[in-house]
Amino acid sequence: MEDRGPHTAGEGAGVDSGQAVEASPPVIMGNKPGSFAWGVLANRHPALIQQVRAAFPYSRRQHEALDDLLDEITNGAVEPLDPEDHDHEHWADSGREHFGRSWYDVPFLWAESYFYRRLLGAVGYFGNGPWQGVDPFAPFKQAELCGEAVEEELRALDALADTPADERATALLHASLWGNRADLGFRVSAGEAAASEAAASALVADDSALLWQLLPAGHSSTVAVVADNAGRELIPDLILIDLLLEHRHAERVVLHVKPYPYYVSDAMTADVVDCLRRLTEAPGEAGRIGGRLWKAMATGSLEVRTHPFFCAPMPYEEMLEDLREEFAGATLTIVKGDLNYRRLVGDRLWGATVSFAARTAYFPGAVAALRTLKSDVIVGLDQATLDALERSGAAWRTSGTHALIQVRR
Repeated sequence: MEDRGPHTAGEGAGVDSGQAVEASPPVIMGNKPGSFAWGVLANRHPALIQQVRAAFPYSRRQHEALDDLLDEITNGAVEPLDPEDHDHEHWADSGREHFGRSWYDVPFLWAESYFYRRLLGAVGYFGNGPWQGVDPFAPFKQAELCGEAVEEELRALDALADTPADERATALLHASLWGNRADLGFRVSAGEAAASEAAASALVADDSALLWQLLPAGHSSTVAVVADNAGRELIPDLILIDLLLEHRHAERVVLHVKPYPYYVSDAMTADVVDCLRRLTEAPGEAGRIGGRLWKAMATGSLEVRTHPFFCAPMPYEEMLEDLREEFAGATLTIVKGDLNYRRLVGDRLWGATVSFAARTAYFPGAVAALRTLKSDVIVGLDQATLDALERSGAAWRTSGTHALIQVRR
């Protein structure tokens, strides 16, 4: 079992939402060899530079910029943006205490976010040249969207269409939760009941009953969905949105996406369009869902929005006022994915039993987190669940084998 020592501090504190929460546990850094954060900085980011390099016929100048970035993150210190860059002032402010330090010695959330900003700069995404606006991650997204796994999952919708409404709602909620393991959510037939039970048993927290209580059918609810990944993970999100609208759990859904490429697979407006096209071109129930969503976009019951904050290296607790007002107007905000969860509760070494309600008390309205566990941060577990997970010897926090549905009304 990997070392989880840093997570023991404060566990058991703040189990009740009325109790005080740890004031300021350590911010997660990447300077502990062998840790998840260290692995991202030492292995994932260098590998991603090489993958992006190979995905496009970039110019010599772009290759040189990628070489420089690779050398900096491997051997050097964090460098600021050029003064002429459009967002130089923003990053100069947030990185004031980080420039000149090793990438491993600054907060992990900030280092990740800044890495993607620098990668986009290296390939000319923000420049005035011919590569402006060309998503360097598009080939990866397209390959997944066109894959056989998506085809199989869309075909499974035909059988799901005839199941009882509550079973269908549960299956589609789980499909959205698991993202690229969405096929688990579609296994609702009697012959695959064991698979469905296995998926449910992998939930370390399950507030799905409360989620549906907040969205009873027939009410004029507005639901905000903060998307995570594109492709195979966004399609189940869109299918869940169709369920909310078609069965009148929501009168209106606002889907929030990233304003520019981020974390390789994060969804932008172009990715939403690609997924809608993929649905509308499919036969059977998938095509009918795609048609309804396309119409919902035209009538305004489904709206796509974005905001610069979604690519900012800071927690949601520091969201800007206009975004705060946006979420305050929603009956429920559903926050998808691992990165959004880290930003929602704070990317710190919280004790795992610290109250989710207390950590999200600042959020302007009811909020639900749907997340597959792929990083160290977690709150809101009961002690018995935590003890069982720790005894298992598995890397349950980071392996993507466990998930959670947490809700604060």
